[in-house]
Amino acid sequence: MAEVRAEMVANVWRVVVAEGDHVEDGDTLVILESMKMEIPVLAEQSGTVSKLHVAEGDVVQEDDLIAVID
Repeated sequence: MAEVRAEMVANVWRVVVAEGDHVEDGDTLVILESMKMEIPVLAEQSGTVSKLHVAEGDVVQEDDLIAVID
Protein backbone atom coordinates (compact mmCIF):
# COMPACT_ATOMS: atom_id res chain seq x y z
CA MET A 1 0.00 0.00 0.00
CA ALA A 2 1.25 3.47 -0.87
CA GLU A 3 -0.14 6.76 0.38
CA VAL A 4 0.17 9.65 -2.06
CA ARG A 5 0.40 13.01 -0.27
CA ALA A 6 0.43 16.64 -1.34
CA GLU A 7 3.84 18.28 -1.42
CA MET A 8 2.46 21.83 -1.16
CA VAL A 9 -0.63 23.93 -0.59
CA ALA A 10 -2.61 23.88 -3.85
CA ASN A 11 -6.01 23.59 -5.49
CA VAL A 12 -7.08 20.27 -7.01
CA TRP A 13 -7.51 21.31 -10.63
CA ARG A 14 -8.24 17.92 -12.21
CA VAL A 15 -8.71 14.36 -10.94
CA VAL A 16 -7.38 12.04 -13.66
CA VAL A 17 -8.10 8.63 -12.10
CA ALA A 18 -11.05 7.04 -10.32
CA GLU A 19 -11.23 4.57 -7.46
CA GLY A 20 -10.68 1.08 -8.83
CA ASP A 21 -8.45 2.24 -11.71
CA HIS A 22 -5.17 0.39 -12.27
CA VAL A 23 -2.17 2.72 -12.45
CA GLU A 24 1.48 2.22 -13.28
CA ASP A 25 4.43 3.79 -11.47
CA GLY A 26 4.71 7.36 -12.80
CA ASP A 27 1.08 7.72 -13.97
CA THR A 28 -0.62 11.04 -13.19
CA LEU A 29 -3.30 10.74 -10.50
CA VAL A 30 -4.38 14.36 -10.08
CA ILE A 31 -3.22 17.75 -11.28
CA LEU A 32 -2.78 20.47 -8.69
CA GLU A 33 -2.76 24.20 -9.42
CA SER A 34 -0.68 26.64 -7.44
CA MET A 35 0.32 30.16 -8.47
CA LYS A 36 -1.02 29.50 -12.01
CA MET A 37 1.25 26.47 -12.40
CA GLU A 38 -0.05 22.95 -13.03
CA ILE A 39 1.66 20.31 -10.89
CA PRO A 40 1.01 16.63 -11.68
CA VAL A 41 0.86 14.24 -8.72
CA LEU A 42 2.28 10.89 -9.80
CA ALA A 43 1.76 7.33 -8.63
CA GLU A 44 4.82 6.11 -6.76
CA GLN A 45 4.06 2.44 -7.44
CA SER A 46 1.91 0.32 -9.71
CA GLY A 47 -1.40 -0.95 -8.36
CA THR A 48 -5.07 -0.15 -7.95
CA VAL A 49 -6.40 3.18 -6.66
CA SER A 50 -8.29 1.97 -3.59
CA LYS A 51 -9.29 5.39 -2.23
CA LEU A 52 -9.29 8.97 -3.51
CA HIS A 53 -9.33 11.58 -0.76
CA VAL A 54 -9.75 14.67 -2.98
CA ALA A 55 -12.17 16.05 -5.55
CA GLU A 56 -11.81 18.75 -8.17
CA GLY A 57 -11.95 22.17 -6.52
CA ASP A 58 -10.63 20.99 -3.15
CA VAL A 59 -7.75 22.81 -1.48
CA VAL A 60 -5.00 20.59 -0.11
CA GLN A 61 -2.42 21.48 2.48
CA GLU A 62 1.14 20.18 2.54
CA ASP A 63 1.17 16.46 3.51
CA ASP A 64 -2.63 15.99 3.02
CA LEU A 65 -3.55 12.51 1.81
CA ILE A 66 -4.54 12.51 -1.88
CA ALA A 67 -4.90 8.82 -2.70
CA VAL A 68 -4.11 5.28 -1.56
CA ILE A 69 -2.74 2.71 -4.01
CA ASP A 70 -2.85 -1.00 -3.21
